[in-house]
Amino acid sequence: MAATVVLWTHALAAMLFGAVALWAFGRTESGAPRGPLGVALAMTALWALAVAGIGSAEMVTGLVEAARNIAWFGFMLVLHRRDGAARPRFALATVYGVVSLVTIVAAGLNLLAYAAAPLLAEQFVNASVLLRMLVAVAALVLTQALHSAVAPSASRGLRWIVLSLGALWLIHLNMLGVAYLLGHLPVDLQALRGLAMGVVAIGVAVGLQRKGEWTMQVSRTVAYQSLSLAGMGAYLAFVALATSALATVGGSHARLLQTAFVFGSTAAVLTLISSPWVRAWAKVKLAKHFFRHRYDYRAEWMRFTETLGQPDGTAPLDERIVKAIADMTDSPAGILLVPEGSGLAQGASWNWDAARLPLRFDAALAQHLAETGRIIELDSLREGDAGDAGDRAAVPAALLAMGRAWVLVPLPHFGALAGAILLARPPINRPFDWEDFDLLKVAGRQAASFLAEARAQEALAEAERFEEFNRRFAFILHDIKNLVSQLTLVARNAERHADNPEFRADMVATLGDSVDRLNALLARLSQTNRGRADAPQPVDVAPILARIAAARRSQHPVAIEVFEPVVALADPVRLEQLIEHLVQNAIEASATDAPVQLVARADAGRVTIDVVDHGCGMSPAFVRDKLFKPFVSSKVGGFGIGAFEARQLAAAMAGTVDVESQEGRGSRFRVTLKPAQPSHVEQAA
Repeated sequence: MAATVVLWTHALAAMLFGAVALWAFGRTESGAPRGPLGVALAMTALWALAVAGIGSAEMVTGLVEAARNIAWFGFMLVLHRRDGAARPRFALATVYGVVSLVTIVAAGLNLLAYAAAPLLAEQFVNASVLLRMLVAVAALVLTQALHSAVAPSASRGLRWIVLSLGALWLIHLNMLGVAYLLGHLPVDLQALRGLAMGVVAIGVAVGLQRKGEWTMQVSRTVAYQSLSLAGMGAYLAFVALATSALATVGGSHARLLQTAFVFGSTAAVLTLISSPWVRAWAKVKLAKHFFRHRYDYRAEWMRFTETLGQPDGTAPLDERIVKAIADMTDSPAGILLVPEGSGLAQGASWNWDAARLPLRFDAALAQHLAETGRIIELDSLREGDAGDAGDRAAVPAALLAMGRAWVLVPLPHFGALAGAILLARPPINRPFDWEDFDLLKVAGRQAASFLAEARAQEALAEAERFEEFNRRFAFILHDIKNLVSQLTLVARNAERHADNPEFRADMVATLGDSVDRLNALLARLSQTNRGRADAPQPVDVAPILARIAAARRSQHPVAIEVFEPVVALADPVRLEQLIEHLVQNAIEASATDAPVQLVARADAGRVTIDVVDHGCGMSPAFVRDKLFKPFVSSKVGGFGIGAFEARQLAAAMAGTVDVESQEGRGSRFRVTLKPAQPSHVEQAA
């Protein structure tokens, strides 16, 4: 039965090689020399036919095998001479000549074995097998060199032929190794060799197809799944062989050894499979050796758009943009850098503990990214490559010092920079190539458009909220105006009809003060009043703080500390309104018995007024993204307008409002104003 299988498998291989040889003589599209290739294929078909007809141990089969090997060496020599590498032709011919000579010597020893005595014949056979193994090893080395020489410029068809040739020599070496160890070649392996040679013939036929092009392409998903199935099959075969060996040598402990081996090997395999490094390595190797392009652009773009288009309840858009860009390059984390002033500041992050890495870069990096749109590979700058002089000058040393930082991807939008994404190093560190740059450049532009559209929608929504806010206050103005009219009438009636002069005087004073306050509120809220700031003047801060503290003491304890003299250049009405907003927020954030502190001092050419509370505090994210935005409040029922208006009032007086806050410890709001010059103070006095 086994002999019949050997016969038919080698006959099938002979038929396949013969058909491919006839095809090779008429095909030139693969780039292979058709004459030498056709001769080598024909000799291989003749050898397979000899094995099928008279057996592999016969003298004629050995001579045909030697002729087959020499024919393939001739084909390889022609290919080596045709590649673009500059190497001496004489040295190349010498190497192949020596290998061919060893092949002839091995065939001669095999012939002598048929005429020598049995003991001497066995020595001749062993020497012949060793020389043939040496020839197979040399052929594999030459094939690897040939593949390296022709791969950069050859068509896919020629590379298929070279890879099939390497498989032929590998099969030849394995068969000779088994024959030398066992003293003969088992019939089962001979049958397997026939099938393997048939596969080699099919590989050469694929290479002879026009430029190696396929009419059908296998997707990466199918390739990965096929690799997984092949790995599972190899693992099961390995376990079966290992357990059989343990059953043979284990004796009474065979069952225990087999169980321990199965559990141990399974745990090891599962550990390897769960490793991100192993998965990334497999994807890189498959993409490099089995596909023309690194990326499956259709799948990558569908995943990219699906990530960006997820519902808002899943994750913020900024975070989804970082994840979408990072997934393309298998990066495990990323940070979005957003424009802030003329530079870049840290925004949303994905899988990166951004709280420990407060990133803020000056205008040089932002301007360089906006002007060039270049994707900056940070490793090339760290390694001291020449690279682009602009990249080296723009990238700060603090960014290069972050060892995890890998690539900086700009997000250009209509000539402006919508942001930039800093990607972390993937599990398999690799240099960037043209596909990475092209894909990230297109993805960056698409992400920038999403980001710009989201910001435009936020600005529009904010404008709509302002409009609604104004509409609501139009009704409030009407009600307040009616109230002012009523209070004015009461004041007039009280002035005419009150019997008690002292009571009448107090009532008139009280009502008059209320009328003045309401009229002032009407003036500030009226649409005809533009709220134009008065010219800055020297303002003594201490009386303003005293009035605010006195008005709030019935509501909450307020402590004042003023380092005299504190005179600021400001609008007194707006300054008092600004401090009132901050004090009210501090009171609402504090516990009942925790006083709010007002600290004023003048030093270093500036006036600072601190409003300090020991309440619940705020998170860095809330301070950065929401605190000074209108209509965003952490209080139930709050309008979210106090901090926003406080910053606007300070800006109108050429001042600033800064905040330091920690959750659970409280907040410090600092108002910074220009100090009044001594000449202004004397003039005011």
